[in-house]
Amino acid sequence: QVQLVESGGGLVQAGGSLRLSCAASGRTSGSYALGWFRQAPGKEREFVGAVSWSDGSTYYADSVRGRFTISSDNAKNTVYLQMNSLKPEDTAVYFCARPRTVVPSINPVEYDSWGPGTQVTVSS
Repeated sequence: QVQLVESGGGLVQAGGSLRLSCAASGRTSGSYALGWFRQAPGKEREFVGAVSWSDGSTYYADSVRGRFTISSDNAKNTVYLQMNSLKPEDTAVYFCARPRTVVPSINPVEYDSWGPGTQVTVSS
């Protein structure tokens, strides 16, 4: 079992930046990648992006590409989500999760471990 904990959320004005962290612990050896999702009130959980542990390949949703950057620190078992040019529509609870597959899926059902989430609020 792998445990995931997100941190770094908060309140920021539109156009601002935040960096989220996801620290993994426990049985991380079976993890190929880590993904980021977000869920706004009344909406479905949405894929944000993912990073491969092995080669650092990154994947992004169209809605965040060019504004968000995912990186990983393998030595610390930590993945980061750098969010720039934030918009009010980015407001959501952000989760990191471990996919069952080698290539991360955009479908949340393909992820078997989730962190508790961290709130990001972007004011206009």
